Amino acid sequence: CSSLTQITIPSSVTEIGDSAFRGCSSLKQITIPSYVKIIGSSAFSGCSSLTQITIPSKVTKFGSYAFSGCSSLTQITIPSSVTEIGDSAFRGCSSLKQITIPSYVKIIGSSAFSGCSSLTQITIPSKVTKFGSYAFSGCSSLTQITIPSSVTEIGSSAFSGCSSLTQITIPSS
Repeated sequence: CSSLTQITIPSSVTEIGDSAFRGCSSLKQITIPSYVKIIGSSAFSGCSSLTQITIPSKVTKFGSYAFSGCSSLTQITIPSSVTEIGDSAFRGCSSLKQITIPSYVKIIGSSAFSGCSSLTQITIPSKVTKFGSYAFSGCSSLTQITIPSSVTEIGSSAFSGCSSLTQITIPSS
């Protein structure tokens, strides 16, 4: 579906399945209905023209690679209902400048923000207990990060390639 530029999903839809819009490289706009609870793995992977997306407040989970390769995505709002950011969820979102992780997120998966080279700031909520491997690798514009005391595990190479990182605070936990 590389020529598809816009889509409106009916309000009766509650789940966007795995790879549903994968590779829709011309897709610029999409409206996700408010009743959607699950966004599957690779659902929007490779939607390189998508600039903005709002995830509905009922979504509790989005799968691995859900938005990976959305290289034009500059802004995303993650609702407070989300408790886990899946592996490689935003991998390669090179235009993403800012993201707020909701306060109920407990796990940031492996490579979740890997390659988000325009990301300058990120706030890690106090309930996060784990960063997966390569979670922020390649975030070359990230200048500082504070890790909350709730974190008990930081995966290997979590901050590799963060060449602008000048300050990091790691708790004793």
